[in-house]
Amino acid sequence: MIAGPEAFGKVYFIMDVATIEREALALTLAERALLADRLLQTLDSENPERMERWGREADRRLEAFERGEMAAMDGPEAVAAIRRRLE
Repeated sequence: MIAGPEAFGKVYFIMDVATIEREALALTLAERALLADRLLQTLDSENPERMERWGREADRRLEAFERGEMAAMDGPEAVAAIRRRLE
């Protein structure tokens, strides 16, 4: 973290994207899932219909995972697979 300027007697800390990513990847699977859900909600909060569709899709995927029809993949593995597909 980089210490920012003092304002009103408080010191603010600024984290760069690499630091945020490193910290996020250190979270447990459940914590990363909750964070990902929250971040996705902020991407399109102005379109409730799209958010509703994403919610239904997330529920569908979770149910498929719980029935053993879908495998889980950790974050770094998923990112590597996506990067391979985009090459």
